[in-house]
Amino acid sequence: MGIEVKLTAFEGPLDLLLHLIEKNKVDIYDIPIAVITEQYLEYLDEMQRADMDNMSEFLVMAATLLRIKSQMLLPKEVNEEGEEEDPRAELVKRLIEYKVYKYASSELKDLNVEANKCMYKLPTLPEEVLAYREPIRPEEIIAGQGITLLQLKKTFEFVMRKKSSKLDPIRSQFGEIRQDEVKIEDKIIFIRDKIKEYKKIDFQSLLEGQATKVEIIVTFLALLELMKMGQVHVFQEDVGSKILIEEMGEDSL
Repeated sequence: MGIEVKLTAFEGPLDLLLHLIEKNKVDIYDIPIAVITEQYLEYLDEMQRADMDNMSEFLVMAATLLRIKSQMLLPKEVNEEGEEEDPRAELVKRLIEYKVYKYASSELKDLNVEANKCMYKLPTLPEEVLAYREPIRPEEIIAGQGITLLQLKKTFEFVMRKKSSKLDPIRSQFGEIRQDEVKIEDKIIFIRDKIKEYKKIDFQSLLEGQATKVEIIVTFLALLELMKMGQVHVFQEDVGSKILIEEMGEDSL
């Protein structure tokens, strides 16, 4: 009865070569090509008996090893820089690259196994907490801006009164026409664009340029938000002059 030989499955010829190098505990940069070639051919012989599938790559590597072995017996060639060329150099380079990829794939496999042990919990915060937004506190925002909240308030109320006086007393009694939603984010972008375009903008003209009361209110809130974020500066050049708005620093907006 013949002896059963159990062969280790290798992913390719480089995998087999790397196994033989590690098994013989030799330096990958100084491969004893004769010994490794002999062991490689022995394995190849057993492999041919067991399974002929996927043999082409292993046979190509066998031919490469035999070629290198024969070149090692010949006088070494010298390159243009006067250095002796090692016939094993290209093979060593391929083995090192393969070893790096093999190690990386092993690490990724371990990470994948560890990841399967991780459990995640979806957030369960109450809707009230998720929807909370810090309220705007005008008194805190206006501090250090060189202008008083009362001055802003008076300008705001003046523009609102002007907008009310323009209402048609007859048509205003008609049924309510639902207006488009006005977002504070859009008005923040609007104010930023105006400041970038004109450098300084008049607070009253900014509010009067809005079409509806809702837009005036949202624009005012957007200005307060920009002041809160420290992105704009509100000031008067002279006492009693117009209230002006400019950006706070070159990179603030």
